[in-house]
Amino acid sequence: MSTTATLTQTENDLILRAARGQPTERVPVWLMRQAGRYLPEYGEFKLKHNVGFFDMVKTPSMACEITLQPLRRFNLDAAIIFSDILVIPQVLGMGVDVVEGKGVIFDFLLQTPDDLDKLHQDADVVRDLSYVMDAITMTRHALNGQCPLFGFSGAPWTLMKFMIDGGSHSPLPKARKWLVTYPDASRKLLQLLCEKVVDYLVAQVKAGAQILQVFESCAGELGPDHFAEFSLPYLKDIAYRTKEKLCETGFEPVPMVVFAKDAHFAIDDLSNSGYDVVSLDWTINPTHARRIAGKHVTLQGNLNPCLLYAKEGELKSAVKTMLQRFGTQRYIANLGHGVHKDVNPDNVETFVNAVHMFSEDINATS
Repeated sequence: MSTTATLTQTENDLILRAARGQPTERVPVWLMRQAGRYLPEYGEFKLKHNVGFFDMVKTPSMACEITLQPLRRFNLDAAIIFSDILVIPQVLGMGVDVVEGKGVIFDFLLQTPDDLDKLHQDADVVRDLSYVMDAITMTRHALNGQCPLFGFSGAPWTLMKFMIDGGSHSPLPKARKWLVTYPDASRKLLQLLCEKVVDYLVAQVKAGAQILQVFESCAGELGPDHFAEFSLPYLKDIAYRTKEKLCETGFEPVPMVVFAKDAHFAIDDLSNSGYDVVSLDWTINPTHARRIAGKHVTLQGNLNPCLLYAKEGELKSAVKTMLQRFGTQRYIANLGHGVHKDVNPDNVETFVNAVHMFSEDINATS
């Protein structure tokens, strides 16, 4: 793994300050899935090198280049390393690929608890995912202090769902059926994934990640009771153990963000789960979320990604309303989910610039 000893001090630390609850002169902004298919340069890069998705993820120089592409276009306040949540199932022995027109393809799925024996449960994620850490270190050097760099991981329940259902959408609720039919095996799998996620996140910080996001993208389908039993305890464990392990090895803990999509019922619990930031999808009312979350946690989100299809005036108006509802402190602007692949990059630029402009105006008059 490359050394991080000579990394440049970050000049734009707006996101780090917002995450820690410190005053910010404007609202910081970044986008989930901000590097990728909506950018023409991404398509050109992929075509030029004739490589698949995971080939790019596993080649640090390529992952670094793709991470930097949106930073060259937009005045973003953070980069997020180009990778994928499914690298952990891969390390555990599941073949995973992304096929154009078909989406995510697994070479096998978990069907019964006996299939847990097929997993490489003693896999060393720090060693086996060293390409992610190398990409993080390389990108930190390439950013040269421009803005902070996000590391990330999928959360245990979301990873479990992919490993059983084969994706985020399934005609049958096979993963949720596991929770009811095989509760002990489900906990065993979730605990295994939790341990791997903690090790992975700690290694990302050691490699140079300055802020972390945990994606519980399939949270909403659990409902309140199953979320409280099969998601929240592992999310908490990840937050506390990641920070604890960093302290034990002499590293300062970095801010951590949790994104539990569609978990409207859990805003209070998430706000007291050990994370510095709670990210919200677009179906949650900002005023309601702020009231429930309280003043001790930063919120992130939650513009409807479809508004990036809107006309310029409509998009700007939506951004202004969002800022007025969330307020400009303890807040990080983002979408309520990822950028859609057919979005016009010019609209992303409008969104980013509008966040900065309107939040500066609000701060100047408040």
